[in-house]
Amino acid sequence: MDNSTVLVGSICRQPEHSESPAGIPHTVLVLEHRSNQMEAGLNRQAYVRIQVVLTGTALTQHTRQLTLGNMVKVTGFLNRHQSRSGQAKLVLHAQQIEHIS
Repeated sequence: MDNSTVLVGSICRQPEHSESPAGIPHTVLVLEHRSNQMEAGLNRQAYVRIQVVLTGTALTQHTRQLTLGNMVKVTGFLNRHQSRSGQAKLVLHAQQIEHIS
């Protein structure tokens, strides 16, 4: 069973690139998804903004040309992150990212 999450949306915050103390590259971006979905026979507008984390050379090199407003398709897994202040949020850890024209 594949438990991957796939989300399509636009980058709504400029991607941030960094490197861990171990030298592993990271990119963090925020993805905005809007769509119309059917629920219980009714049309519903779906909207979410979610932080996307990309880790490793292969993924982060691919994101160097991405910028604010680009449409992307992200495949990965959801995980809970907790900030230093104790605030919990849901984050999408990308395993694959594709630029959509």
